[in-house]
Amino acid sequence: MGEVIKGHCLCGAVTVEVTGPLGEISACHCEMCTRWSGSVQMGIEVPQERVTLDGPVKTHRSSSIGERAWCDTCGTAVWFRYPDGPDAGYFELAPGLFDNAGDARLGRVVYADRHPDAFSIAAPDAVRVSKQDYEKTHPHLSEGTNT
Repeated sequence: MGEVIKGHCLCGAVTVEVTGPLGEISACHCEMCTRWSGSVQMGIEVPQERVTLDGPVKTHRSSSIGERAWCDTCGTAVWFRYPDGPDAGYFELAPGLFDNAGDARLGRVVYADRHPDAFSIAAPDAVRVSKQDYEKTHPHLSEGTNT
């Protein structure tokens, strides 16, 4: 667990260090993630206690269940996280913060049945989870709903 993976935003103002291995990448095609990211949202789940962040990070509580963060200088996405509830205590760090996505691999695509008609993620080893199946066990809010 002594390995340290370092990353940074586009301008270098925000730096991140993760102690220990990165988890798998999760991709999401839900409305909120798509609007925020401009495409498919991706995150690497890492326990918060293994993450050290420095720099001008701004946050937005995008809903009652989620928070999103970015570099206040260049706008690079930094994380998504659940501040409360059963998934609290983890960052979903943006893979682009790390060279070669920190060697993390895509392990899951949620809202896989909601991908745009024009493209789909081709990852034969990734678990694909439909909107209906994901929402059975995870709270979710539609776009424009923040309570």
